[in-house]
Amino acid sequence: MGERFHKTVMLKEAADSLKVRPGGVYVDGTLGGGGHSFEILRRSSPDGILIGIDRDDDALDESRRVLKSFGERALLMKGDFSSIKGIIARLSLEAVDGILLDLGVSSHQLETASRGFSFNVDGPLDMRMNRQDAISAYDLVNTCPEDRLREIIREYGEEPRAGRIARAIIEARRHSPIASTGELAAIINRVPGSRGGRSRRHPATKTFQALRIAVNRELESLSSAVGDGIDMLKTGGRFSIISFHSLEDRIVKTLFREGEKDCQCPPHFPLCACEKRRVIRVITKRPLRPDSSETEENPRARSARLRTAEKV
Repeated sequence: MGERFHKTVMLKEAADSLKVRPGGVYVDGTLGGGGHSFEILRRSSPDGILIGIDRDDDALDESRRVLKSFGERALLMKGDFSSIKGIIARLSLEAVDGILLDLGVSSHQLETASRGFSFNVDGPLDMRMNRQDAISAYDLVNTCPEDRLREIIREYGEEPRAGRIARAIIEARRHSPIASTGELAAIINRVPGSRGGRSRRHPATKTFQALRIAVNRELESLSSAVGDGIDMLKTGGRFSIISFHSLEDRIVKTLFREGEKDCQCPPHFPLCACEKRRVIRVITKRPLRPDSSETEENPRARSARLRTAEKV
């Protein structure tokens, strides 16, 4: 099920949360290696449909291989999950029974040096999930003004040393462009305070996360996808999202809560003027987490959080 490409996180929990049934129509907005899609197609046999979306050509190629046995029941398309409404409409569907987003970076992306996602393997500074996109991490690191770099690292990486790291990058690129993940990691590693505290986390972790989020516009895409995804669900349809860091989880939690709210007019209003109506019911008041056996087998799953909402 694509495990060589990506270790699927919370496989059973995700499929359970969608209440997958035979004949249903489901969207996997982040195909990865096709693991979640395989389980959805298996559970929705014999006539369920899976619309699989990914902007990474490698993920699409692997998913075609993994899902080949399901034939025309698997509709795989290149795109970003922020375009979910348009993709569903192009297939002449009015609504779907379930949507799943797994927001993590795939094992393949992290372990393939040429993709430039990881400080653990030296490669070109890239980080583009869609390699046809114009802006890469190289462009951000070597052209952004210091204040913009500081803002990216602080906001998307929640890195307290953002100012010092941004200054170190500016100083280093004055001599020559920063071209590889190894070069950037070494620069960050030399920033004062990088080895402080008891954290086992690599000093470059938060900066690499921040650059990846900025390059791929991940948070903007997520906000758009949640609203549009809710619109495209049938009544009783489920929307499940697996996030891996606090910024993503905060967006999901906030938007789900907003969707659960009814009229927000002040109490003294005699009649509702806002016309807002509850559109979803949050199923997971607290996010589900992977069990200990999964995190022991796959340490990357430790930060996973699964939230689910149901269309009303």
